[in-house]
Amino acid sequence: MNSTFKTDVVIVGGGPGGAASAVFLAEKGLKAIIIEKEEFPRFHIGESMTGECGNMVRRLGLTEAMDNVPRTIKPGVIVYGQGGKNSFEIPVMRRNEAGELEQTFTWQVRRGEFDQMLLDKAQQDGTVILRGKAVKVLTDETGTPCGVQVRRDDGQLIDVLAEVVLDASGQTTFLSTQGITGEKERGNYDRQIAIYTHVKGAKRDEEDHTLIFYEKKNHWAWFIPLDDETVSIGVVTPSDYYRDTKEDMREFFLREIHKINPQLSVRVPDVSLVEEVRATSNYSYHIRRFTGKGFLCVGDAHRFIDPIFSFGLHFALTEGKLAADAIAGYLLDGVGQDQENPFAEYERYCELGMNTIQDVLDCFWEQPTAFAFFVHSRYVDDFIDLFAGRVYQEQPSRGLQAVRKVNAKQLGLQQPVLEPQPQH
Repeated sequence: MNSTFKTDVVIVGGGPGGAASAVFLAEKGLKAIIIEKEEFPRFHIGESMTGECGNMVRRLGLTEAMDNVPRTIKPGVIVYGQGGKNSFEIPVMRRNEAGELEQTFTWQVRRGEFDQMLLDKAQQDGTVILRGKAVKVLTDETGTPCGVQVRRDDGQLIDVLAEVVLDASGQTTFLSTQGITGEKERGNYDRQIAIYTHVKGAKRDEEDHTLIFYEKKNHWAWFIPLDDETVSIGVVTPSDYYRDTKEDMREFFLREIHKINPQLSVRVPDVSLVEEVRATSNYSYHIRRFTGKGFLCVGDAHRFIDPIFSFGLHFALTEGKLAADAIAGYLLDGVGQDQENPFAEYERYCELGMNTIQDVLDCFWEQPTAFAFFVHSRYVDDFIDLFAGRVYQEQPSRGLQAVRKVNAKQLGLQQPVLEPQPQH
């Protein structure tokens, strides 16, 4: 006979999305159990935070704790064009109470330690961490999810019953695999491979910007300082290009970092690897129906677009907060309990933000000249907002409207003519 636990919310996955959701649920007096099969700390990429992601870390009460994990201060991002030319910088800036831009900072952090810190915070706030693998969604007589079955390492099965199932399983996309949400669709950037590791001996700029090196469409590299000695470096290429080299991952990585862009090659004349070389392939996907009666997803559990501008942690933490708010409204205030999908507004709002980044990336990859013009001179403030993560724009900024007009023209669609407008 299976053991049975009961809780308000069962969360599949103890990464940033799941842990942040649990912290925010605890603030509202709701109990959660996190199911996590891996032991932390574990290696993970996605180490650079947007400005609004940094604000969410502060909102989680982790400002002082950030001083106790390996991290660097991130003042912004610099993107180098093909051949190391035509670079542009986007500083990390916030909007003050008057709506004016002012300088601030965010972080670049080793994800192993950061994710452990966040999971510890959730546990300190009363969340139960259940070690094991989620193997099945439990449903009631109407077919509504009402919990998750977990298999522990010793083979024991545990049923965790809950009012809401929250999928924070990342690219495992647990609820989609179980047939609860929509199917996983290929994204615009799915036929790529990212090959990456951590190195020592790289030459960084004095202010520790996140650096992006562009080679051509869907072929680029990142450079993210993590502490006083260590830098995360990754190369993203079309999968066919990597396969055609017939090299193993380590050989490919070491050769490619010297070839992809001269601004990267001068920074890695003699680096030593401090982690094994790893790869992630075909990572771009979209699940369109990711909420319903009794369930919802956060972050990569429903969509992953492209890592180039560092929105992974941003969406995980932000959607963790949004999910906790939606669940609290549903369980404590009865919001949406008479609706077929009580979390439809949460889903719409999440898609609003991710669609914005999809549009920005489509413009960057398909129309780089127009994109550079927007960033450099025409809509500077609007792009500072976009890169910071202020992407939930019910009324799109002029910069975002311009992006969408360019994208529509690329696709042969009609868009209204935009008149020039002064910056903020």
